[in-house]
Amino acid sequence: MCLHDHTPAALPPAALPRRGILAGAAALAGISVASLAAQLGSAPAARAEDNTSSPSYPNRPASPPPMIIEGGTIVDPKTGNALEDGVLVLEGGKVTAVGSREETRRAVSALSGRARTVDASGRWVLPGLIDVHVHANALSDARAILQGGATSVRSGSTSFYQDVALAALPAWAPGASARMSPAGLFISPELGDSLLADPDLAPLASLSRGVTEPTDLAYLARVNLKRGARVIKTRANPRAGLAEQDPRELVYNYEQLSAVVKASGKAGVLCHAYSAEGIDGAVRAGVRSIEHGVFVSEETISRMASRGTYFTPTMDAITSMARSSNPILAARGTEYTPIIKAAVRAAHEAGVTVVAGTDSFGSNVTPIGTEARLLAEAGLSPMDALRAATVNAAALLGWSDRAGRLVRGSFADAVIVDSDPLNSASALEEISAVVAQGVLVRNDL
Repeated sequence: MCLHDHTPAALPPAALPRRGILAGAAALAGISVASLAAQLGSAPAARAEDNTSSPSYPNRPASPPPMIIEGGTIVDPKTGNALEDGVLVLEGGKVTAVGSREETRRAVSALSGRARTVDASGRWVLPGLIDVHVHANALSDARAILQGGATSVRSGSTSFYQDVALAALPAWAPGASARMSPAGLFISPELGDSLLADPDLAPLASLSRGVTEPTDLAYLARVNLKRGARVIKTRANPRAGLAEQDPRELVYNYEQLSAVVKASGKAGVLCHAYSAEGIDGAVRAGVRSIEHGVFVSEETISRMASRGTYFTPTMDAITSMARSSNPILAARGTEYTPIIKAAVRAAHEAGVTVVAGTDSFGSNVTPIGTEARLLAEAGLSPMDALRAATVNAAALLGWSDRAGRLVRGSFADAVIVDSDPLNSASALEEISAVVAQGVLVRNDL
């Protein structure tokens, strides 16, 4: 639903500007953008010298101590296999052993006296869950996402490149943030104060019609990529969560979206889209995933299936509007809920890969397990709902070899739940513990 404006920016083929980083830091610290702009404007000559090289931190990041999770039923979302009384060994940020007690005996013995042991008896052990649509702008947001069970996320954009900074944290401060695939700034006509995220965005401030021309859209995409974005976020329609906007109007057409897709290259594009025309234009343009997608047509669903376009329906963000105190939003939520449920069922039956994304903003985080439950209520089996938040999501992020499963060499991310996720998707809401990058960040055992 993307209730908030995360207007994007774009980096040209220039060196990574420190002033853009300062803008993001200022946003996190509460410094006014006007004050920051004044400071940046006072010393333009320093930019070339400041960007000649990147500073190198002299110390090495600390590695969390090894961890052994034992006694629980270890579930493999890809195969559906469940190993009772299993053992999971985590060391150096990776899974080093997984299996029965006999199969892992040597690995456990080698860590005698050094590893932290977590008793998961009577519970189920899953790979860390993945939320493919969040808006995290601060450390508190990152903590809330982890508490909800998502240990890997894809950003749906931020206003000052905070997601790019959050993506760097796990390597230096394990457990401080989920693994992040950052999007940088939202490619949208109006950038607002996000123009201050980077001095290379200044040329876009004079555009009378906003960022709408294909050359300017491509420029924005390149700026984001230069600043560290690993995926690009744009839109076909306005927001449903803002009463004054009509989510069926067209913002960017096929030609405009094609310019974004081409400039984004292998990074891929996630596209906010609601109307049938907007969704179809985005799919034909080659976006990697459709976000929201309420009014997707049968023809476009077929096209998505043949092209391998992913579908992120953001169920909670859409259905929760029905509980809004705003009568316009409440009416939308009531109208859209049965439509998005039908769209999810139709897409899944047609072979479109459905993935779980909450569209959480800031510290107001919807647990990823809630999204999985809503997908099941829309017609997915518990197994497919689990896959939407694990292996399917990992494939979308390009992390299939490291995320979404607990196998040797995968990320040291795990979630412990109280009931069987193969019987009910609501089990993903019953979280007892979360391990992120080998660190126990939540422990209710």
